[in-house]
Amino acid sequence: MNKHLSNDRPRTRDLGIKVGFMPLGVNNSITDVPEVSVGHVTLIEGEGSLRIGNGPVRTGVTAIIPHQGNIFRNKVTATVHVINGFGKALGLAQIEELGVIETPIALTSTLSTWRVADGLIDYLARDNPGVLSFNPVVGECNDGYLNDIVGRHVRPFHVTSAIEEASSPSIDEGNVGAGTGMTGFGWKGGIGTSSRVCDVPSGGYVIGVLALTNTGDARELRMGGVEIGNHLMPPGMQSDIPGSIMIVVGTNAPVTARQLGRIGRRAALGLARAGGIASHNSGDFVISFTNSHDRPTVDDSHLTPLFRGCIEATEEAILNSILRASTLEGRDGNVRHSIPIEELEKVLSYGK
Repeated sequence: MNKHLSNDRPRTRDLGIKVGFMPLGVNNSITDVPEVSVGHVTLIEGEGSLRIGNGPVRTGVTAIIPHQGNIFRNKVTATVHVINGFGKALGLAQIEELGVIETPIALTSTLSTWRVADGLIDYLARDNPGVLSFNPVVGECNDGYLNDIVGRHVRPFHVTSAIEEASSPSIDEGNVGAGTGMTGFGWKGGIGTSSRVCDVPSGGYVIGVLALTNTGDARELRMGGVEIGNHLMPPGMQSDIPGSIMIVVGTNAPVTARQLGRIGRRAALGLARAGGIASHNSGDFVISFTNSHDRPTVDDSHLTPLFRGCIEATEEAILNSILRASTLEGRDGNVRHSIPIEELEKVLSYGK
């Protein structure tokens, strides 16, 4: 298990890329939502030819904790939106039916989904003795280009570690946790996050987004409205790549599940603004929650700032997931290259 090292690659704002016009949260992270924390376990082991079960390993798990209490006992209002359903996510049907989440949200490699669910159950069973049923929520993306995906190297104890080591604030991005082996618009992708402060008549609330980016055609990537793919392409990239994206939207706004669903669905617009089209073989899911326990006070006619916050934060989280990711070599010498910052800055300057 490798600890995540410091990352000196830039975020969007460091490059002068301004996404939208709403104010950012303090750390521009999903953890700007009060009580939300995020934890990662990153697994990087071995090199060379693939030997299933032995590696090379380029994977991990990310846990999003909606609040700091017992989540099973104090469930949070939640919704799910499926943009394109080519995926293996767990626990979504019960969220749709009941409108609540009762576990941390875990993200990981596709074929490790069920082992990660086991880890969530271990964690919940330990803290809730006598309970005989849980609804673990696990989202996934396919990291098989770099990782020994069939080897399923994420274990239940990694999940517990990610939950117990979760922190706030957290701006770990790129090759960390579930993002370790992922690809974003042909470049190295992974974890990205962003937030917006949304003022409505009943108060000021935070919308935070965490994206696990493993989707997109390099030709369609857009940053700050500039069509990057017209000027800059990954080495050897010739076509679209199968992939997925998991988008987690968190807020402290006192809204109903129906209203939260309206907010979460806007994440698809943020994906589109970054260049995503939800292709046939991309599993694109949005999991949204509010950790407010106050009586809902936001009128439908006042939701637009929250819509806009979700769109802007989603777009920026996706861009951060690409900018902050470092070049990584995986199984069989496969390489995903980080987007080159100096060349990117030239492209951005042309587009202004």
